[in-house]
Amino acid sequence: MIRTPILTIRNLTAVFPNDNGGLHALDAITFDVRPREFVCVLGPSGSGKTTLLRILAGLIKPTSGSFTFGHGEQPSIGMVFQGSNLMPWRTVIENIKLPLEIRSVPEQTAIAQAHEMIELVGLQGFEDALPHDLSGGMAQRVAIARALIHDPDLLLLDEPFASLDAMTRERMWTELSRIWQMRQKTVIMVTHSINESLFLADRVLVLTQRPGRIKMDMEVDIPRPRKDDIRYTLHFGKLARQLRGAIM
Repeated sequence: MIRTPILTIRNLTAVFPNDNGGLHALDAITFDVRPREFVCVLGPSGSGKTTLLRILAGLIKPTSGSFTFGHGEQPSIGMVFQGSNLMPWRTVIENIKLPLEIRSVPEQTAIAQAHEMIELVGLQGFEDALPHDLSGGMAQRVAIARALIHDPDLLLLDEPFASLDAMTRERMWTELSRIWQMRQKTVIMVTHSINESLFLADRVLVLTQRPGRIKMDMEVDIPRPRKDDIRYTLHFGKLARQLRGAIM
């Protein structure tokens, strides 16, 4: 069944002023995102992936082009960066409930919702831990919980596992997939990893070298839920080769 897009992006272009006539980061990016779709944006360094996310988050303005959500209403957005960006003096539960505090949600309601998030990301027993007591993977779980607690329309992930070691990163793929299955959020995630994009996404967009243009829009026809051993199948390998060929 075809679903009406929740996000429509048309001819999105970003040029940053400099002494050489401007740094052309994105060039005429056009695509749609359907409700509850998980889209990964893949491409070489400097292809404008993070710029695209920052535009969608409202952190910077595009030079030209447009993007609209639903029928033009302003969506709520959750964002997770490469680093967890947790406040070091706040405990796990205090970091998670921060977005609700900013919205003046009553304290007891905020605490109850934070406990739900802690259970969702599997951090029971660490409610009162400080960030310096957490592993990298645990800290990113807190960041994901914080981004989800206000029930955003769109979740933006900017290489959230890039700083983790290989084994932890792969465990976090499974964790994020499980969380997405439970919450069914619309997600756009930037990554450098072909395996990561195929394990997590419904679609993978491949950007060219700067200025970033869409070179490939691949539907990932791998059934969910996905388990770790799916990465060793012939079909997974075939899709990975297609993406690798598009990036080269």
